Amino acid sequence: MRNFSGGHIAEFVLVGFPTSPPLQLLLFALFLAIYLLTLLGNALIISTIWLTPNLHRPMYFFLGHLSFLELWYINVTVPRFLGEFLTQEHRVSYVGCMTQLYFFIALACTECVLLAVMAYDRYLAICEPLRYSSLMSFSVATRLAASSWGSGFFSSMMKLLFISRLSYCGPNIINHFFCDISPLLNLTCSDKEQAELVDFLLALVMILLPLLVVVSSYASIIAAILRIPTAQGRHKAFSTCASHLAVVVIYYTSTLFTYARPQAMYTFNHNKIISVLYTIIVPFLNPAIYCLRNKEVKDALRKAVLHRCHSSGDIQD
Repeated sequence: MRNFSGGHIAEFVLVGFPTSPPLQLLLFALFLAIYLLTLLGNALIISTIWLTPNLHRPMYFFLGHLSFLELWYINVTVPRFLGEFLTQEHRVSYVGCMTQLYFFIALACTECVLLAVMAYDRYLAICEPLRYSSLMSFSVATRLAASSWGSGFFSSMMKLLFISRLSYCGPNIINHFFCDISPLLNLTCSDKEQAELVDFLLALVMILLPLLVVVSSYASIIAAILRIPTAQGRHKAFSTCASHLAVVVIYYTSTLFTYARPQAMYTFNHNKIISVLYTIIVPFLNPAIYCLRNKEVKDALRKAVLHRCHSSGDIQD
């Protein structure tokens, strides 16, 4: 089971959600449905934005990146999670665990920065409408999106550099359904203070700084909206950012419970439940929120579906 050469165990055992067989079957069906709906919803948003010229604007450019990120994000954790219910196989190799951890951290950090970029975009659109096209050109939007991805993957590389240098001599039981930072730090048999410090500092930079941008942007947005004299004008202005605000609240509420201070939260078994929220439920809710709250996306999606139905009917005739 274990290979102690080089101070590393060969594999980890994921505890997951140990329950009775009937409940496991129910959970498998539930999470499989959520997984498939998440794939469908985010794929529809990406294709709708790509095929609709009216949505070729920075706001929807960032939304396309967010949907692509959510597709990647949910595929990092959920397929293995579903496989555990089917095969009862809870083992993952050391390399596989580190690979999953790298992409999980990278995508989580990228989403934090991308949500901050989207909040800044909404700030410019509402508070600087006359200068918006010059301040948020397509080239600027492209650089901001690239910076979000680059900072997320660089931060993950730095964290993994310190975590992978630790020795894991056993036990190899991870009380989680995927490889996360806190359970790995609790399993190491070497000094982990440096790795914990790097994790904490990078969490401050990659979570709290983007959150500060989000809070300051929306504080300015709310102040600008309150200065609009008509109720119709206030409603129209707020509707342009309501869906993004809802996504931000859900994502940061769940993430701050676990990702910012993983070691402290790991002592509670509720950590796994909260992890389900931000690794599975949040990616599932994002397309639903944007489709229901954003009129332009909803209208474009309806037109795309109706066009596809008409095209299929013409082919059959």
